[in-house]
Amino acid sequence: MTQSNTTTEPIVKLENVSFAYRQEDILKDVSLHVAPGEFVGIIGPNGGGKTTLLKLILGFIKPSIGKVQVFGASPQSALAQIAYVPQNLRFDRQFPISVMELVLSGRLSKLPWHGFFHPKDKEAAALALKKVGLLSFADASFGTLSGGQAQRALIARALVSEPNLLLLDEPTASVDAQAQAEIHQILQSLRGSMTILMVTHDLNAAVNLVQSMLCVQRTVFSLPPQKMCEHFAMGLYPPQSTDGKKR
Repeated sequence: MTQSNTTTEPIVKLENVSFAYRQEDILKDVSLHVAPGEFVGIIGPNGGGKTTLLKLILGFIKPSIGKVQVFGASPQSALAQIAYVPQNLRFDRQFPISVMELVLSGRLSKLPWHGFFHPKDKEAAALALKKVGLLSFADASFGTLSGGQAQRALIARALVSEPNLLLLDEPTASVDAQAQAEIHQILQSLRGSMTILMVTHDLNAAVNLVQSMLCVQRTVFSLPPQKMCEHFAMGLYPPQSTDGKKR
């Protein structure tokens, strides 16, 4: 991840982007490039703008100022190449849907006009479940999965769309240590096969996964993972806002 021009056309490019909500600046003057195949960790305090940054890249919201490009076009034009794993999925655990059906829902944008899944869609779903170690749970009810298993199923739902860009918003939040290790192993296996941006609070685990770190606290700065650890070990944190308040 760089904040200057690169020789390779970036997958994600933000130029002087600011976003305000109800006249309060959430992000201010953000410029960054993410290279193809790069794995970028995103850290920062709660309310610092991490999820807002992902929403700008997804095109869910538009910048107040500046320009966002994904694959050289607007985020809306690139949605077919992007998959997103949200921090929290508002889902009724009692809803009667199998794990396979949940994962297949990630292929809805690829359905033909007649609206029926093709055998290749089911093959892709089975492959995605295999990647996350849940193929044996394909026929199980999604509501019966543990928290870690449910999170892996959501990652499979993202992978089944065969994205070139994967965005994850704290994929290991609210799961136990074993589930965290399993999710990290899955993400490790994906390195280099697609571009990945992952919001996380687990700096120590992220250092072993990512190639660069992005710290978001209204403004944005980047450091190599080891340098970011040194930065935090000294008790330092990202620059404060211009009014002197941490956000």
